[in-house]
Amino acid sequence: MLIKDAMTVSPICCTPHDTLDSVARMMSEHDCGFIPVCDSSKLVGVITDRDITCRAVAAGKNPSTTPILDVMTKTVYTIRRDEDVQAAIELMEAQQIRRLPVVDDDGKVVGILAPSDLAPTFASTNVADFLLAVSYWNRKSAVSHVHA
Repeated sequence: MLIKDAMTVSPICCTPHDTLDSVARMMSEHDCGFIPVCDSSKLVGVITDRDITCRAVAAGKNPSTTPILDVMTKTVYTIRRDEDVQAAIELMEAQQIRRLPVVDDDGKVVGILAPSDLAPTFASTNVADFLLAVSYWNRKSAVSHVHA
């Protein structure tokens, strides 16, 4: 199966100069926690609800004056829409990411790929292993940090 057959199409995007409060409203209106950040048509980062909470709210930044540029995730992994979903699974596992912007040949964002989009491919893979691989921690490392 190809990425273009599994992805969520036409994602909303924001700009690096949009403010935290406007992007939080976008997330609420569109029921999402991940938005690509584009300058013109070029992908320059992503903003997540976690970025807003941890890098902005927890740091005491003013949501109505702070631009997304100040708190967005700048390292972005992408996948092309004509690649096989297995490539996405491998990238998500290797980089421990749960959302992948999908780009066309010109680098324009045309979709988002999330674990739920990959459900049809999981008949042949171990879902638990995949979910642990894309998580920021796994049970084994969490248990090793617990002291009796």
